[in-house]
This record gives sequence, structure tokens and C-alpha cells, in this order.
Amino acid sequence: MAILSDEDLMQGMMTGTIGISDFSERGLTPNGYDLRIAQISISGDPAAIEKGIAVIPPKTMFYVSTVERIRMPDDLCASLWMRTTWIRKGIIGAFGKIDAGFEGTLTLGGYNASGEPVEIPIGERFCQMVFETLSSASAKNYAKRSGHYQGQTGITLKPVGKD
Repeated sequence: MAILSDEDLMQGMMTGTIGISDFSERGLTPNGYDLRIAQISISGDPAAIEKGIAVIPPKTMFYVSTVERIRMPDDLCASLWMRTTWIRKGIIGAFGKIDAGFEGTLTLGGYNASGEPVEIPIGERFCQMVFETLSSASAKNYAKRSGHYQGQTGITLKPVGKD
């Protein structure tokens, strides 16, 4: 397994093997890419926040959808890491791995573990995506194995196309 550098990531985007819609140069890191917030849904509030600043109450779960739509090839996966800016404010992230063959926006879980409200601006960078090479291309990628969230857009809490 190897981690892609910023140069590898740009090369992958130029050749079309990696897809990141709404790419922002500001999001590029030496070994990954910072994903931005498109929407925040605070637990207990049915309306998603899409503009301005979301105020996350203390001890509250929330969900984030990414601005970027990701398209992964069959020989890469990606780990997600909370930006330390948010960790320092008491935000904890619940992230999974982005599987080989996944396509869509991401829905990420967050929790304000602090005793104070935390303001999170829509459009701000939330977590870093770190690309990892697989030893070989997957025999069955995400779309073919389960694909429960394949093609999702926005905050998605139930599998796409399932009731």
C-alpha cells in the first residue's frame, strides 16, 4: 500500500482515473485533499443548513454532506481524517473508508463533545481524504459488492434506492 502525494492526485485527476468535482486548489494537501461542507443536519432538526454558519449545540450529533462528488477507481481507496481545527474545538468525527469504485458525495457523522456550542461555516474544509493504492484492482468494486450509497447526493442516512 502506498499513499498518493499531491502530484499523484493531480496526475490522477488529469488522466480521469480519479474524480473530484468542484475541486479547489485550497483543499490540496501534500498527501491528500480536504473535503468541504455542503450541508449540515443537526440531530433533532429536520432542516439541513446549506448557507451561513451551523451552530452545533454541546453534546450533539450532526451529519455533513460534502461539496465534492468523489469517483474512485478500482485500484484506490481513501481514508478520512478529521481536520485538527475541528478536533481542537471538541468535534469528533465518525468516518469510514471510501471504497474502490465508489461514486457520490459523502455523508459524514460528527459529534460536538465539548460543553460549548461550535460554529461550523458551510463551505469550510471538514476532513482530509488520503488516497491509498490497493495491491491490485478489486475483483468486485463497491458498486458491484454492495453499493448501498452509490451515487448518493447530499446527506444520505438510508441506503440509496432502499426503503
